[in-house]
Amino acid sequence: MDKRRNVDVICQHSSDGYIMPLKIRFVDEDGQWQTYVIKEYKDISHQGTRTLPDGMFITDNTIAFECKIRVFDNIKRIRLYYFSQGMKWIMTG
Repeated sequence: MDKRRNVDVICQHSSDGYIMPLKIRFVDEDGQWQTYVIKEYKDISHQGTRTLPDGMFITDNTIAFECKIRVFDNIKRIRLYYFSQGMKWIMTG
């Protein structure tokens, strides 16, 4: 199972309610804040209740994205999940 962590997400909301993630921020293992710009994203929400390959169980109420960020000149794939009941973003990858 991939590592899960709570993250801050800066996102844009369109007039039709669509959410676009722009940046993520979290505290690393050394206690330092790290911020990454999301280079690409794909909305994988609203495809029914299921468990994804990273072990996250999601429902139609979960907002989920597959994203790419740049870490030290390498592209890294992550997943972002927004759980509206807890009002929390979780990152895996």
